[in-house]
Amino acid sequence: MKFWLVLMGVAEVDQLVPLAQHAEACGFHGVTVADHLVMPTKFATKYPYSENGEWFWPIETPWPDPWVTLGVIGGATSRIKLATNIYLAALRDPFTAARAISAVDAFAPGRVLCGVSAGWLKEEYDAVGVPFETRGKRLDELIAVMRKLWTGESVSHAGDIFQFSDVLMRPAPASPIPVLCGGSSPPALRRAARNDGWLGLPMTLADNVAIVERMLALRAEQGLPREGFTPILSLAEPLTPDAVAALDAVGGHLSAMPWLPTPWDVERFTDDGADFRELQVKKDAISRYAERVIAQAN
Repeated sequence: MKFWLVLMGVAEVDQLVPLAQHAEACGFHGVTVADHLVMPTKFATKYPYSENGEWFWPIETPWPDPWVTLGVIGGATSRIKLATNIYLAALRDPFTAARAISAVDAFAPGRVLCGVSAGWLKEEYDAVGVPFETRGKRLDELIAVMRKLWTGESVSHAGDIFQFSDVLMRPAPASPIPVLCGGSSPPALRRAARNDGWLGLPMTLADNVAIVERMLALRAEQGLPREGFTPILSLAEPLTPDAVAALDAVGGHLSAMPWLPTPWDVERFTDDGADFRELQVKKDAISRYAERVIAQAN
């Protein structure tokens, strides 16, 4: 079982590098960072992953550019994998996105995973002038274009959204960049199945296993192998040894933010009254999680 440290919503941006370094030392497989290009201050769109439609972070939360952030983390670490969960790639053009991702790989070769999703916040798309209604189609074509650009060869493309001929982009990644996809709608799951992995939402063990098995079946229908498909999952129930074993059996990795209490925790990794803004509190939680969960799972 492989474990990922979630760095989403960490307001203390200066802590991101030491947290990633500590996670690497404690045996985490990777770190993930999230993305918003702009945050509208007036919006009507409901957050689709909460019961009341409200998001759980303050609107003032900083969202540093994920690829700049991962590039800095990559330069300060040596082994840990670097992923976005998620990157709103469809808000960008494929050239900007592909170059940023390949640049991180140039300084941390073989450690980069590109996690993308179509997104849910219509006002964010409106602000940058990208049609919200066709975001899924745009994302699919953008992924195809990025894969072409990452070859480092002269490539052309004639799609519904992007058209160009005879361009190249270098440096090219030393090896193919895995593209993982988020979302739980049928189109999102199909997108994940035909790419390299899925970025899960907090779900029960049964739902996690069922969705991964469904995506593996979709891959089989398309003649794609089970190997090379990476689901990074989030468990919305107690993390028992049996749950870890069941997720591992379907090839699942597990994401965690150990300092953040959740309603389904079997145990806490922070002390009562701890100030989660403090770096040492987060590092202590990472250490305890590594000792009590990662070490036991492996």
